[in-house]
Amino acid sequence: MQQRLSSAALALAAFLSVPAWAETETERGAYLVEHVAACGNCHTPMGPDGPVPGTALSGRFVISAPPFDAWAPNITPAAIGGWTDAEIARAIREGVRPDGTIIGPPMPIELYREISDRDIAAIVAYLRTVPPVENETPRSVYRIKLPESYGPPLTAVAEVPEGETPEYGRYLAGPVAHCVECHTPMEAGHHDYANRLGAGGRVFEGPWGVSMSANLTSDPNGLARWTDDEVIAMIRTGHRPDGSAMMGPMGYGFYAGMRDGDVRAIVAYLRTLPPRLP
Repeated sequence: MQQRLSSAALALAAFLSVPAWAETETERGAYLVEHVAACGNCHTPMGPDGPVPGTALSGRFVISAPPFDAWAPNITPAAIGGWTDAEIARAIREGVRPDGTIIGPPMPIELYREISDRDIAAIVAYLRTVPPVENETPRSVYRIKLPESYGPPLTAVAEVPEGETPEYGRYLAGPVAHCVECHTPMEAGHHDYANRLGAGGRVFEGPWGVSMSANLTSDPNGLARWTDDEVIAMIRTGHRPDGSAMMGPMGYGFYAGMRDGDVRAIVAYLRTLPPRLP
């Protein structure tokens, strides 16, 4: 009897130790693409009421800025179905298409290079499952010189342990959700991650009007003004604590589906950012 009780207790403990969101590879990819990475925020055509139904991830014009006119390409199977898994992964993490050409900004390849092997495999697996949509977009036009590469070919990128920690928050806010991309100033078309990470101040023009990315650092004019719960609500709802609406291009509708622990990890990481001049 004692042995039976011990075995049952061990089984229960093992069950309770499995996260409530235990998922398949494709489910993990769906969660990352649709919520954390918010790929549709650039790759899905947008109408007055948000994403155009039936066109998910089929590509659209993103932004015109002094350094470039950017088009996000169609990433449904209609466009990349003939690419191998390795070619899709290489395009995302290394910025190299199967034909050898380089992918430029605003695709944040410098950050995506740190996406783990597990997560890039999940993203590729999910992209294989999305409905194919026929939509051909032009190549982006660059008025800056693109790098010959973003670094040496990747071999293996380890996982970062999940949890409400600054370390996992850094992984989500950087390589996956790329929060620091829009919230870091640019110089000559390149992000100043070394000196002004998360300092905000970038201007974006779009259907919402003209917006400026916020300071995400611990500066008194940055996130220090709000509690963790207030920051989380802003990320997920697009409304400040006083009820006022925030502007695009931040993908609030995508981030609304992020798990509570993941958003808290991101905020924990952002709290560690030292004040930076915008």
